[in-house]
Amino acid sequence: MSNVAIRKMEVADVQQVMEVEKASFTNSWTTDIFYQEITDNPHAYYFVMELDDTIVGYVGMWIVLDDAQITNIAIMPSFRGRRLGEKLFHYTIRYAIMKGVSRLSLEVRKSNMIAQKLYRKFGLVSGGIRKNYYTDNQEDAIVMWVNLT
Repeated sequence: MSNVAIRKMEVADVQQVMEVEKASFTNSWTTDIFYQEITDNPHAYYFVMELDDTIVGYVGMWIVLDDAQITNIAIMPSFRGRRLGEKLFHYTIRYAIMKGVSRLSLEVRKSNMIAQKLYRKFGLVSGGIRKNYYTDNQEDAIVMWVNLT
């Protein structure tokens, strides 16, 4: 996978990102949310992963002071199983450290064991549960976090 590149998300990327979003989540964000995040939110950092100039994944993160929260991360289903999510998550953690982040957190579906396994690989541990967090099926979210310093 030498043709993989990760770069800052731009407004022109939103339509391709929406394809990944809709293929990955039952309750997908809207184009307006992505536009607002990348143009109006000073705490937001969004990146896309390209394979041969096609966006196959993306990640979003908010950084406030020394705290980072992953808002979303997704790889197009047809490209999963190739360690692309691992590469994208690793890039995000390195970027957060470069920005002076000392603690990173995220929410993950209780049933998403594949994602939880990936996050544990990077040292994230369960820090609690958000009951009925997901509006599509009232599934609980596990809050995971890691100290980066």
